[in-house]
Amino acid sequence: MSNERLSEQMQAFDRWKSDLREGIVRYQKWLEANDMVDSEDELRIFEILDALQSDRLTIAFVAEFARGKTELINAIFFSEYDRRLLPSEAGRTTMCPTEMFWDNKAQEAYIRLLPIETRLKETSIAEFRNEPIHWTHIPLDLSSPDSMAEAFQEVVRTKRVPLQQARELGLYRDEDLQLHSPDGTVPEGIDIPMWRHALISFPHPMLKQGLVILDTPGLNALGTEPELTVSMLPNAHAVVFVLAADTGVTKSDLDMWKHNVKSLHKESGVVVVLNKVDVLWDELKTPDAVEKSIDEQARKVSQTLGMEASRVFPVSAQKGLLAKIRHDNALIERSNILHLEGYFARDILPYKQSLVRQHVVNEIGSMVKESHDLLASRLNSATKQLQELKDLSGKNNDVIEHLMKKAREEQVAYFKNVESFQANKRILSEQSKKLLDLLSLSELDKLVSQTREAMSGSWTTHGMKLGMKTFFDGVEEKLREVGTYTEQLNRLVVTVYRKFHQEHGITEIKPVLYNVAEYQREFEQLKQDAETFRNSPLTVATEQHYVIKKFFISLVSHARNIFFKAHKDAEHWSKAVMSPLVKQIKDHKEQMEQRLENLRKINESRDTLQSRIEELEKSSSMLRTQYAEVRSILSTINRPLGAAQETARAAAG
Repeated sequence: MSNERLSEQMQAFDRWKSDLREGIVRYQKWLEANDMVDSEDELRIFEILDALQSDRLTIAFVAEFARGKTELINAIFFSEYDRRLLPSEAGRTTMCPTEMFWDNKAQEAYIRLLPIETRLKETSIAEFRNEPIHWTHIPLDLSSPDSMAEAFQEVVRTKRVPLQQARELGLYRDEDLQLHSPDGTVPEGIDIPMWRHALISFPHPMLKQGLVILDTPGLNALGTEPELTVSMLPNAHAVVFVLAADTGVTKSDLDMWKHNVKSLHKESGVVVVLNKVDVLWDELKTPDAVEKSIDEQARKVSQTLGMEASRVFPVSAQKGLLAKIRHDNALIERSNILHLEGYFARDILPYKQSLVRQHVVNEIGSMVKESHDLLASRLNSATKQLQELKDLSGKNNDVIEHLMKKAREEQVAYFKNVESFQANKRILSEQSKKLLDLLSLSELDKLVSQTREAMSGSWTTHGMKLGMKTFFDGVEEKLREVGTYTEQLNRLVVTVYRKFHQEHGITEIKPVLYNVAEYQREFEQLKQDAETFRNSPLTVATEQHYVIKKFFISLVSHARNIFFKAHKDAEHWSKAVMSPLVKQIKDHKEQMEQRLENLRKINESRDTLQSRIEELEKSSSMLRTQYAEVRSILSTINRPLGAAQETARAAAG
């Protein structure tokens, strides 16, 4: 990608997705017009269109308190409002995890807040999303900046509660006493966040194009809300870890890095922002000396965290926001804020786009390719039949009868092999049921129940942690069994396809195989997160019932969700895996019958020869038009983002 602004690249990305949607809709209409659509195809197309419509690019910001994280978000994304949109005064600001996005379905600007008391329930934040009744809903008045700023202040509200209530909510441990009482006396109550999670729907252009900003609180909140570290942060496409130049890497920064950020394995990955570098802008030093001082501080951060120097960005969010509001280009350059934007545009967006493209190509590309190959086969057959009819001019009836006899023999042999195929299809259907049984949630839930019983009945931390390990070892063994069985099933599918193509010389179609590797990788990452949770000092220090509840809400529910997705995809795959071959068999049967019908009518009357030739020529012409249409659709679906940008520029120019 070029060094354009992130907003411009987001626009290009949105246009590319729009072109993809248009291509898929064209294909959907083409299938309907040619009576080639079935219920499974319709479902796949609906799901991929819905996925493209709701697709999002998530950038998560992680930092301890008072690192200028929220100011950084204001500077990068919201400077055009000529004020701080998100509250970022000195001290503790973001008190609960906050997601900013645009709600495409509701088409409404709002803030939704989940009360902190919901931590007492064994329900995850993901589950609460589907239950609006639990959230406090605040409409946003977009015509009034002051009203919006006041509404945003609600996110940072706190309230004072008795110590016992804070303890029950998992927000107070005896080890934290000094944080709440410098003199060491036990307080009657402490201040806690008013809200557990905040959702902000806002019609910012980049948010409307699919950007999601996840703003997280400090280390304590990350430790007490495992769902953040187990699902939200790992699912983000980029994680921005913010430090302050005036403090460097503190102990709490380092703890957060080791336990919550460093382990996030991303291809485009984690970036470190060294914020507040304006404190190093010493007017008594030369510009070169100041630059050297900043570079040295960034180098130390890089060494301490074990991070590549190219992914450490020294910036001044406050000066960057001020410079953008005042349109001060010199100050914008000095703040280094655009270099950070450039990283998102150059590295994160292409990575996200490759994920979307891969998903679309896998889901719809194979369908379009199947239609493309089917049309190619029809066109090839029509061309052969046309040549055969033209060659019959001047030939006697013996030749025609010989061709009819040969065609009937081929047809009989074909039908016998179709019977063999149907038998193999039934075998595959039966074996697919076993795959679904292996991925059954009811079987997994038995292990969940056993684990809960073992952990709840344990009197020691060691016993409780052993229960966690036993659960994940059990799930890993189940996935290993699924992987072994999937390999056998895929070999059977390949054999059935290859056998049929070889016996009839039909254009070979490669079957889509079921791939469990994606779920194994996701589970492996989850298992690593579980090990971190299991061995965390916070787990040891927290009351047992609360640890067990958090373990099941975050880690176990995530494992269950992996099995749910794997089962759903396996069910879809088992229904669709033979569909391309079934369509090809049906099409080949119709072509054979059409050829026999042509020969029979010509044998009865030579006068029909020319009319049959004309019909085939007309049919071939229509097939070539359809073939060109599907090739165009396939090209659109396979088109990379760079090509889409060039096309857009050419159209504009």
